[in-house]
Amino acid sequence: MLHVVRKGADRIGSAADRIDSATPVDRDRAVDALRAFAILGVVLGHWLVTALVADGGVLRATSPLQYMPWLAPISWVFQTLAVFFLVGGHVATRSHASARARGTTYGRWLADRLARLFVPVAAVIALWASATVGLLLTEAEFTTVRTLVKLALSPLWFLLVLAALTAATPLLTRVNPLWPLAVVLHVDLVRFGFGGPSWLGWVNVVAGWLVPYTLGAAWTRGELEPRRAGWILLAGGAGATVVLVAWAGYPASMVGVPGEAVSNLNPPTLAAVAFGLAQCGLALLLRERLRRVMRRPSAWAAVALLNLSAMTVFLWHQTALMATTATGLLAGRLPGLHTLPDDLTWVAARLVWLPVFVLALVLCQGAFRSREPEPARPGRATRPVRGTRSVRGTRSRVIRLNRGRPDHPTTEEPHRARRTTPSV
Repeated sequence: MLHVVRKGADRIGSAADRIDSATPVDRDRAVDALRAFAILGVVLGHWLVTALVADGGVLRATSPLQYMPWLAPISWVFQTLAVFFLVGGHVATRSHASARARGTTYGRWLADRLARLFVPVAAVIALWASATVGLLLTEAEFTTVRTLVKLALSPLWFLLVLAALTAATPLLTRVNPLWPLAVVLHVDLVRFGFGGPSWLGWVNVVAGWLVPYTLGAAWTRGELEPRRAGWILLAGGAGATVVLVAWAGYPASMVGVPGEAVSNLNPPTLAAVAFGLAQCGLALLLRERLRRVMRRPSAWAAVALLNLSAMTVFLWHQTALMATTATGLLAGRLPGLHTLPDDLTWVAARLVWLPVFVLALVLCQGAFRSREPEPARPGRATRPVRGTRSVRGTRSRVIRLNRGRPDHPTTEEPHRARRTTPSV
């Protein structure tokens, strides 16, 4: 047995070394690491604060934050969307500059990027459309069906916002983040200070996430390289968040809580945007440390493989949670899965369920990973990656990704020294 374990470890180490050696030496691996951490934050956050309670044959969604509001700091750790938009803005602006340098048209560039976002969505929509019809035909409770479909499709709002910002990238490369921040400030001032209409808050769905996205563009321009930029964002954002929560009446949780009159996330509030600035500052400060860690072949291989399946993980993690919950009902109401999240016993039980959620997500990854397009090479159209379960096949996909264009949404290769970035 020890021999088998040692042999398996050697094979994994050898595969990690090959992935590491296939990566260009001038690649900024911190970009991939930040994206991977942002994805894991979203996934773990949903798994920890989303509860599906079985009540008389009906599943309804709730949250431990509703019953234990003192757990709000959990949302501070796992609400990482600002970092995702920071990296997204950085990647997109670099990508567009590279495309222009190659003579690629805006239409072709945008079509490639949107295909990478929305091609994997088709499988999610198709499966849940079929599941919805099946549930309704079997006379499942409408409340249950609505809860499941809402959770399954909730990640799509993020893709719509990201797609809109991606399409506007040529116009955003020089936008100062203070402009969208000012929009968020005035929207909240009208909503909460002067009793304005609640629908006005939806302006912040674009303006709020435009703040970290344009910070990513500033990163591309080199304006965030000095460490003091990271410290200013971290200190300023954290200080503003404390003031807004402690004295302006904003919720302490950075995610929506059922029953709360105001959600910091839906739509984004000034407090959520200020908190996102602090997160972006911390991300910028961690870049050098991440670059050092990513020099380790094993760490880099894990990050590269997660980025290869980024869209699959993001789109299917809620389905993995719900599949586990539905399957568990066959054994009755299980603690941490179907019970009310009103005490620490539920939290402890939910932590035990996390490995099961991971296993369900791995199964989804195996089934739907092939829906993610591989990075296109110059002069070649993007085409889907054929699925393979072998280590060699996975490594070959990483090598193809690293040898492709530097504008893939899940990996970002810095421009070669011989290539200059044109002004946009």
